[in-house]
Amino acid sequence: MKTSFRSLFLFIFLFIFLCSVQSQNFSLKQTHENGVYRKGEKIQVTLSTNQSVADSLFIKVWKNNDQLLLKKAVLPTADPLIVYEGVFKEPCSVSLEARQRGNKQLLGLVVAPNKLKPGSAYPKDLEAFWDLEKLALNALRMEVKAKTMELKDSGYECQDIEINCTGPKPSRGYFAKPSGAKVRSLPIVLLVHAAEVKGNWCRSEVSNAMNYAKKGALCFDLNAHGMLNGQPEEYYSNLETGELKDYYIQGLEDREKFYFRGMYLRLIRTIEFLTRQPEWDGKRIIVIGESQGGGQALAAAGLDQRVSAVVATVPAMCDWGGTLTGRKGGWPQPFERKGDKEKMLNVLPYFDAAHLLKNSKAMIVVEIGLVDQTCPSTSIYASINQAKGIKIIYPVPYREHSWPNAEQRKNWDPMVFNPKNEFVENYLR
Repeated sequence: MKTSFRSLFLFIFLFIFLCSVQSQNFSLKQTHENGVYRKGEKIQVTLSTNQSVADSLFIKVWKNNDQLLLKKAVLPTADPLIVYEGVFKEPCSVSLEARQRGNKQLLGLVVAPNKLKPGSAYPKDLEAFWDLEKLALNALRMEVKAKTMELKDSGYECQDIEINCTGPKPSRGYFAKPSGAKVRSLPIVLLVHAAEVKGNWCRSEVSNAMNYAKKGALCFDLNAHGMLNGQPEEYYSNLETGELKDYYIQGLEDREKFYFRGMYLRLIRTIEFLTRQPEWDGKRIIVIGESQGGGQALAAAGLDQRVSAVVATVPAMCDWGGTLTGRKGGWPQPFERKGDKEKMLNVLPYFDAAHLLKNSKAMIVVEIGLVDQTCPSTSIYASINQAKGIKIIYPVPYREHSWPNAEQRKNWDPMVFNPKNEFVENYLR
């Protein structure tokens, strides 16, 4: 890695240019193109039209995702029109929606993001809780079932792996590596997946693991649920409508039954398996994921101090307690669900990335959608602010939870997507 990554507490906020949101009829632009403001700094959003339009345009502005601040209709003019001005003395997010003739455009911003704190208290016995979980996991003798996969590419090996776990489900995924690598010569890449069950984005794939094996890494593509790999569609559909239906809210009032406990234990177990490989260089472990996968990546950095880097895109499982302080919590917003809130308070903080990251020194590369309603920007900032390592932050004013559209990608690809990939490439060299 380059020496420029060595400085502790380095925060790089990408100044995304050309971030005004555009459509055929109008565009929105804010004072700071990267969408990041200081407390007390004036915010101004202007509307410009690129053709003569007589129809009114409807504006809505929210604070912290769901607190409506403003609702009005405006008539566009030939000159840029100020549609919103504001000043905030506290850390928060602001999102603006503009609608006209069926077109909807969104623009987001965040105020004093480095000052955001978790909405729930840090459990005094959090470390003791996880120490006991790891003790029980380590006491279970590791048993690995491996099935060799046939590959078209020579010079590589790939296996369908199952590792026993206290999860209670085993860790399952595909493990690939270059053949004949020297002892202590390769980094580890752990790939983790987004939410749901039957979607192709939820499943481990040989191609995913092979992609990083070809970059010279030990790569494990881990599915989140301990599912069997390479099964017929019916298998995954039955899981989604049966055993794993609404898995993300299972056990909200009981630490032992909370679904994310098993998911996190599978993370820990898989990392332990990978570190036992003689080819591991003993230094580099990078975990990569998006949404639920991003949340798993952050959790891994908090639960295993050997994790040296994370690339988390619009991560979930962040600052669930934000709901308790007037902000929207991260997915799956457990405090918004039915149940005994006092019991939840004795469960959820132990699995919240906002608390797990407290002692992490891993380098964190994170993309944050400033109009993301699923994984709110405030929840992510409140979480990564607790970590002690280097942070490279990409705030994206036009990004919702899903990938940017074709027009937005003209900016997003060169300014966000490609730099994240380049970081990984450089890290693995």
